[in-house]
Amino acid sequence: MKTPVIIDTDPGIDDAVAIFLAFSQEKILDVRGITTIAGNVNVDRTTRNALDLVGHIGKNAKIAKGAPKPLLRSLKTAEEVHGKTGLGPVVLKESKLKFYEKKAWDLIHEEAEAWDGELEIIALGPLTNIAITLIKYPDIKKKIKKVTLMGGACFLGNVTPSAEFNIYVDPEAADIVFQSGIPITMVGLDATHQALLYEEDIENLTSRKNVISETLKIILKENLAFQKKVAGLEAAIMHDAVAVAAVIDPTIIQKKHYYVAVEKEGFFTYGKTVVDLNKVTKNSPNVEVALGVDRLRFIDMLKEMMKTYELL
Repeated sequence: MKTPVIIDTDPGIDDAVAIFLAFSQEKILDVRGITTIAGNVNVDRTTRNALDLVGHIGKNAKIAKGAPKPLLRSLKTAEEVHGKTGLGPVVLKESKLKFYEKKAWDLIHEEAEAWDGELEIIALGPLTNIAITLIKYPDIKKKIKKVTLMGGACFLGNVTPSAEFNIYVDPEAADIVFQSGIPITMVGLDATHQALLYEEDIENLTSRKNVISETLKIILKENLAFQKKVAGLEAAIMHDAVAVAAVIDPTIIQKKHYYVAVEKEGFFTYGKTVVDLNKVTKNSPNVEVALGVDRLRFIDMLKEMMKTYELL
């Protein structure tokens, strides 16, 4: 049986690759809908990007707009990484797909009820929509099989020395999700920073032409240039696609169960996922934490994605 999933996302150049990857695995994933959230750019833009990305590959899905801002804080975006439109230099034809008439949290509730405990959520942005769902529909936690999220880290930060962007944008929402009791896999920077795509990998992936090859090449080259500029790294990092890969094949990541809390007050640690590696709190583990990824298998999965789109 295919896994029914909702993709909660803020496209976002690496979100675009994650969406392409998810729809390439139709024998494994049944994408029931895409819910959009403010994060990399504002929610109107992320929703437009989701519509256009799905339309670009000739697919269809319910696409529902979510929260325009975090639960309690003002919105921090990442236009310096993703550009004003969220997709960097990529320009897509405007899709004829229409917004779903319901809000993101109502779509999540609708699908969770329909699938009665089998629905999984792949969260690629701030966790505001998921938190609102849990607040509005408190019994929904029994109907969601798992949340796999791209966010957080044990040891790294990318918006502050200690905090990863998606958690930092809305730590209150992240705390609600982490404390919900829903099984969670956190695919954070410890794993995604190992999913490096070097220039040779990029050329190999995009050498054969298909519906996404040019778009993917622009995205990967843009990210490569950004990583060179800010970190001196000779590789692109597609964070969000690793979270999708972990749902397609859970063995592609190395993981351990830990208790994880979200820091909401600290001056230097605000937005940090605090992972109890030494079990000093004595709290039961609540999160499956990804600590590594098999880089070569991840690249092979992207190669299979490219083959799938050659058939369109």
